Amino acid sequence: MVGFTDAQIQRLRELGDGSHDGVVFVSAAERDREFARAFSALEAANARRFGEMLERPRRHGLPALEAKLADALVSMGFVEVRTPTMISMASLEKMGVGEGTPLGRQVFRVGDKRCLRPMLAPSLYMVMRKFRDFTDGPVRIFEIGSCFRKESRSNVHLDEFTMLNLVELGPEGDASERLLELIAATMGVLGLGYETVETESEVYRSTVDVEVGGEEMASGAVGPHFLDPAHGIDEPWCGVGFGLERLLAAIEGRDNVKKMGRSISYLNGAKID
Repeated sequence: MVGFTDAQIQRLRELGDGSHDGVVFVSAAERDREFARAFSALEAANARRFGEMLERPRRHGLPALEAKLADALVSMGFVEVRTPTMISMASLEKMGVGEGTPLGRQVFRVGDKRCLRPMLAPSLYMVMRKFRDFTDGPVRIFEIGSCFRKESRSNVHLDEFTMLNLVELGPEGDASERLLELIAATMGVLGLGYETVETESEVYRSTVDVEVGGEEMASGAVGPHFLDPAHGIDEPWCGVGFGLERLLAAIEGRDNVKKMGRSISYLNGAKID
């Protein structure tokens, strides 16, 4: 018995998904005939997707998802902020992310003192604290933007990925319950079933993760938190960060986030080259 070669599996995954993994044949000749048939069908389907894009142009799935979520959060009373993509290494150190830490080794450095942000949290901490000067009520802010990490090759990681982070400072009531409410509201906008799982985190130590089909889509935390004093925060808060390429892949039934993000090889899940 023989299966598809690694090269054949790669080509089928590029055009389709992993449904051909583990398939076996009685001979190499039968395998190659099936590969030719499956590849031809996937190639034709890929061409049809491009034809549909040309006939009925639409926004790329990623910014369309960003807009949908942003509109929903604004309607919930959250203020959208935009912070720099390049941040100081000192701001990361306040998050406990130093050069010798696992996440610290994934940072794209720009000179000695700056880097491309691997997360949105450092800047949101600063903005959240400054917003507190303007109100005694809850501070609700969110940001959608690119983050950068040196990732190993996989179907669920990208070197450049898009995060949605939302945070509420001074929630009315229990912060943990409010976190679950915000997760439910966000996932409800997308119509995705999910489950929450408590887990450990390199940065926050303890988090509430959001999973769809066993895949992590988001990670949330609550304060007071041991990171708060370094950022001048001294009251309860809750926040959650969503990986938008992962969410988009789940919505569209894709098995590879590379097909959903910024790319010169894929467009809305279709293979360009």
